[in-house]
Amino acid sequence: MESAPSVLLGELFARSPDLLFIASADGALLHGSGGLREALGPAVEGGALLADLAHPDDRAALSAAWSTLLHRDEPVVFSVRLRDGGGAYRLLSCSASRSSDRSAVLGSLRPAPAPAPLAVATPMTGDELSTLRLKARILDGLAEHVDPMTIWALDRDGIYLYHDGKAVAKAGLKRGQHVGRSVYDLYAATPEAAADMRQWYDGQVRRARGEAHGADWDTWLIPLRSEPGGLIDGVLGVSLDVSDSRLVENELRIQLDQIAAQQKVIRDLSTPIIEVWDGVLTLPMVGTVDSVRTAEVMDSLLAQIVEKRARFAILDLTGVEVVDTKVASHLIQLITAIRLLGADGIVAGIKPTVAQTMVALGLDLSQLNTQRNLRAALNYAIRAMTGAQGASPAARPTPGKKPAP
Repeated sequence: MESAPSVLLGELFARSPDLLFIASADGALLHGSGGLREALGPAVEGGALLADLAHPDDRAALSAAWSTLLHRDEPVVFSVRLRDGGGAYRLLSCSASRSSDRSAVLGSLRPAPAPAPLAVATPMTGDELSTLRLKARILDGLAEHVDPMTIWALDRDGIYLYHDGKAVAKAGLKRGQHVGRSVYDLYAATPEAAADMRQWYDGQVRRARGEAHGADWDTWLIPLRSEPGGLIDGVLGVSLDVSDSRLVENELRIQLDQIAAQQKVIRDLSTPIIEVWDGVLTLPMVGTVDSVRTAEVMDSLLAQIVEKRARFAILDLTGVEVVDTKVASHLIQLITAIRLLGADGIVAGIKPTVAQTMVALGLDLSQLNTQRNLRAALNYAIRAMTGAQGASPAARPTPGKKPAP
């Protein structure tokens, strides 16, 4: 027959793959798995009392939970902070029950996925225990396989309770390296960051982006409560390494800026303002004329009239087949603005379809100076300026009025 310890060990390892232990009824650790010895240090080998490894603030509640499991047949699940080999306290979730012969307590420990207050344990049903284990498996699966993710949790004092995920290694850290350390101590070099961290406990779900450990992170910050509607006693953080996507985003932004610059060059080339004669500007317009393009033309042309002190501005619409009523209205406004600057606006090369649109507006076109084509418009402007040079000021042509033949 197998010895009693061998039977208990077999029963224990058949129950759970976590950090395992066998304890006596008074809480002395009799046997521990290799993972447990690695997590809690040499104290496990010496038969230490579980209560001696617990945080002083947790010992009373641990005693109550232990007393409960000694009088129950069902497993009891509770949380407790235990001191590891480095002297730091780690929040662990413990599932324990009496052995089949009731001679010992069989238990398993694992890092608690979220902070929870230690209270007098109550027995859990099989379904509740299965749900709890399923949630733990889901969390472990996310931490183990979602490549750009780090999952971490803080208690109410900013102490790391959980720190895991594949992205931890990308940040140059070891998985679980921050457990037991204060987030405020880790980021003490940036006081403004510490001030922001204290706001995490105000009950608001937050999303933040920032750089740390040489990478760009997109982080969700979720307040944790021990029970629905209860006080906030922790923060869950889910951080995604978005360095690659940020690089792609920056490259795309550069490309969009280049495209915008190219489009501006194309617009400038499609509506060039040319000084064809001293005091005469011409603006040949080609292709589709929309409201945006007309507004840009108005700004550029008016600025050039003032800068060049031009007396005539010719809008050459020979290459424009169609305009809508809104654009036609803009053109009339442009001619009016040119006249207010003391120059004469001439519209040349109007196509029949464009003329019909402008007439359909019902605007007063009697003061609109139009010419058959660009050649006629240039002849008109040159004759007007030549005649004005030899005429008296009272006889000089005024903008908008055609000279006598």
